[in-house]
Amino acid sequence: MGMFDTIRCSYDLGPGFWNRQLQTKDIECLMIEFWLDPAGRLFEIDYSGTQDFVNIPEEEMTAPWNTFEPVPNGNHGKVRPYYLTKTIKVYPSVWDCKYAAYPTCQLLFKDGIMTEVLNRP
Repeated sequence: MGMFDTIRCSYDLGPGFWNRQLQTKDIECLMIEFWLDPAGRLFEIDYSGTQDFVNIPEEEMTAPWNTFEPVPNGNHGKVRPYYLTKTIKVYPSVWDCKYAAYPTCQLLFKDGIMTEVLNRP
């Protein structure tokens, strides 16, 4: 499926599955996490600097690439407004109806605020 961004949705986009985690390939496609608040504002969630990486002793390694492990360091992440002006296509992160079409809709943003929901299923 490739790279995508995740949107944790608190905005009411319609019935059922839309009020949870969504994915999109129309923002950055860098595995960035966003939050859409109940008022329709888009925020970027940044976890950088919240963990330190500790080397694993050679005798405890379970695989050749398992050389370090992340350890929380007590710092908190940052949430900042994301000023997006474009239309993005979103779809649910989890869709377990094997024979139903994969639902999508489009969200129109202007200066980081969602102004319209297009193509609701």
